[in-house]
Amino acid sequence: SARASVSVLGDILGRVLKNLDGLLQMPYGCGEQNMALLAPNIYILEYLTNTQQLTPAIKEKATNFLTSGYQRQLNYKHRDGAYSTFGSGPGNTWLTAFVLRCFAKAQSFIYIDPQKIEESKTWLLQQQRENGCFLQSGKLFNNRMKGGVSDEVTLSAYITAVFLEMKMPVNNSVMTNSLSCLKESISNLNNTYTTALLAYVFTLAGDMETRAQLLQHLDTVAIRQGGFLYWSQTSTETSASLSVEISSYVLLAKLSASPSNEDLGYASHIVRWLTGQQNHYGGFSSTQDTVVALQALALYSTLVFSPEGSSTVTVQSPSGQLTFDVNQNNKLLYQEKMLQDLTGKYSLEVKGTACVSMQVKLSELSQSNVTYLWFHCRYSGKETSTNMVILDIKMLSGFVPDPESLKRSLCRCLIRTNTPFHKQLTKDTTINHQLELIQELPVENLKPAVVKIYDYYQPSDRAETEYSFRCAAGNSPQ
Repeated sequence: SARASVSVLGDILGRVLKNLDGLLQMPYGCGEQNMALLAPNIYILEYLTNTQQLTPAIKEKATNFLTSGYQRQLNYKHRDGAYSTFGSGPGNTWLTAFVLRCFAKAQSFIYIDPQKIEESKTWLLQQQRENGCFLQSGKLFNNRMKGGVSDEVTLSAYITAVFLEMKMPVNNSVMTNSLSCLKESISNLNNTYTTALLAYVFTLAGDMETRAQLLQHLDTVAIRQGGFLYWSQTSTETSASLSVEISSYVLLAKLSASPSNEDLGYASHIVRWLTGQQNHYGGFSSTQDTVVALQALALYSTLVFSPEGSSTVTVQSPSGQLTFDVNQNNKLLYQEKMLQDLTGKYSLEVKGTACVSMQVKLSELSQSNVTYLWFHCRYSGKETSTNMVILDIKMLSGFVPDPESLKRSLCRCLIRTNTPFHKQLTKDTTINHQLELIQELPVENLKPAVVKIYDYYQPSDRAETEYSFRCAAGNSPQ
């Protein structure tokens, strides 16, 4: 069985605001994933503060998430100020920069120990090489960021952006050297991700000449479909996650330097595409695309915010009509109504002058004996290894996983989601698992359940299969 609903909001960040504690339908459990709980709250608080919409209730909710995320993140900190994915091994340059970026911004809303920020900043500065770029320590999580350039350039651009967001002076020797290193890489613009990130970096640095060069190139490789505008890493790239992140950096570059009306018009086409990629929680498909996209959308929303206007949304269905009113008093209110017809033609009409975000959601409803589930995971793609991968095991109706079996047999399992994940899979190397399932309720006509495996950063890279058990009368499943 299935059900469908339509929801309406008067603010493109309203859906995010409603689901601050669950923007991703993905597991948490490492130093980067935890930041997905922390970072979006920062941009929501900045936006609502700048537009004078922040209420005491929203502030309390968001700052509580910030505080708990901050305290949890300290579990992954090393004594020297670096952070690593699971709190052990060498400090990770990229993750440390990500944490520093968020902690520096979060200071405006909660208490962040200044010493923690200074230690991480000092550790990052020690990673700068003589040529101005930064040394990579630890794995660059998403291996498709690399493209045709070295990890060094991408990583250095990211760290430079972090320092510039922290208002480090451009004439500081660290900035002078890093910007010089990055300029040398501009002759190679084959990597769209790095080009977009560099455009944002040089916008923050106030180098309008270099910024214009990068944005002009990006405009020539943009993908235009109707009123939508976005970018991908290559012409054959199918990863929506990476496209979201690239497009968000272009949006940030366009809007971070006193944008003109022409810039805002250009940006609106990017925003239309980005909001179409959101899940019904307001997040996106992975950690980094969610964080960067929400930063960009919050900036855009601040620039175009209007305290006036109202609109009426009318949804015409085969069996009747639904109406939503959006005004300044309820623009952040999440309005949702169930759709009676799951098949048939629907039409949508909006009249008025207020911004409206509409989304349709379709969801399916799924339906002490112990048995074993055996499964084997193997990657055979083009890369030498995957990024971190998720193994998503749906339970058969009436069954639950044995907690001790999860702890004992699965690599870094998450009990809360019953979904284990691996750091990565090496090409052509098989990983074997077994899982004990407990039948809590007998179910007749037991239907198969799905096991999925997918790349955490490229969710479109996935495979799935089904499993089921034969149940003889009065006996355990087989």
